[in-house]
Amino acid sequence: MLFNAGALCLAGFGLAGCAGGREGAPNAASQSAQNAAARRDTAPPPSHAKPAAAPVPALRPGAKVAIVAPASAAPNASDLAAEWLEDRGFVPVVMPASRTRLDAPYEYLAGTDAQRLDDLHAAFAAPDIGAVWCLQGGFGSWRLLDKLDFALLRQHPKPFIGYSDITALHLAMQRHAGFVTFHGPMLAQDLVAGKREPTESHLLAMLGGQIGQGAWIQPPPDTRAVELVAGTASGRLVGGNLALIAALIGSRHEIDTRDAILFFEDVNEALPRVDRLLSQLAAAGKFDGLKGVIVGNFTRIIGTNLEDAQAQSLLYPLVIEQFAARGIPVLAGWPSGHGEPNLTLPLGARVTLDTGRAALRLDQAVTR
Repeated sequence: MLFNAGALCLAGFGLAGCAGGREGAPNAASQSAQNAAARRDTAPPPSHAKPAAAPVPALRPGAKVAIVAPASAAPNASDLAAEWLEDRGFVPVVMPASRTRLDAPYEYLAGTDAQRLDDLHAAFAAPDIGAVWCLQGGFGSWRLLDKLDFALLRQHPKPFIGYSDITALHLAMQRHAGFVTFHGPMLAQDLVAGKREPTESHLLAMLGGQIGQGAWIQPPPDTRAVELVAGTASGRLVGGNLALIAALIGSRHEIDTRDAILFFEDVNEALPRVDRLLSQLAAAGKFDGLKGVIVGNFTRIIGTNLEDAQAQSLLYPLVIEQFAARGIPVLAGWPSGHGEPNLTLPLGARVTLDTGRAALRLDQAVTR
């Protein structure tokens, strides 16, 4: 079976989260449920200030899926990932570098830059490959950016899935390829590891086209999304891992946040470093013209002895300091990234953020 529809709580063409049929379940910092309902009816129409990324072909049952490792090595995980895909009705194609680990001092890489780049190009070029799925993150994706054949990618758009260090590839593809890519769970560190639902079902439904234009994406209520700055906003959804976003500032692959909804998350960061990363983006002008912000999972925050859900609230004052005075709506505690669950986000797609509803609306199709 392609996906577990029961885990998604789909209603008509919309995704209403997993709140047992409730719409817009309130969170601790939301206004009243009545006001949230009113905002749902008055959410702004999608903005058309900048062209949206093009939808990609949907992932069909029985399709071939390329397993790639553009960043760090996980050679023992390739076969487990292949089994996972087979169990869900897909045909895995294990690309060579995903079985490789280099010697020191480059032991963090899954094959040479040329090998990992060849895998990506071959996976996109092959007409019978239905999706390109990253095995894990780690380090090293940024080493491939200047040699990526974006013309080849534009000729063969297809779902590309990953997060964390894979953010470097997402940013470059959003800049130069022009199609939707998916900030979503990776085969080794999420799906084989059994990251909790609706991580898997939400991803497969989005890739398969069951979540489309007009759908509302809402986290499970126990994830405690928090409205830091109230409001609604529409724009292109951009972002990923905060450290990688900052690392590419000044390059030709840097993030374009104009008229956008910015999403960011991270892992193993200290609060002062998060403060510095946000300040770097502000100094680079990346918050000028920004429409809205979604703060994802921040896990294993250095220097705290708290559970992740409590520890990440410590960074909220840093976020409010950056965006409240600018009047930019902010929703925090969104469950995408290194925590659990890890909801898939379609980067490059036009969306509407409603902080009172604690939800995102897809304002375009992300697959076709």
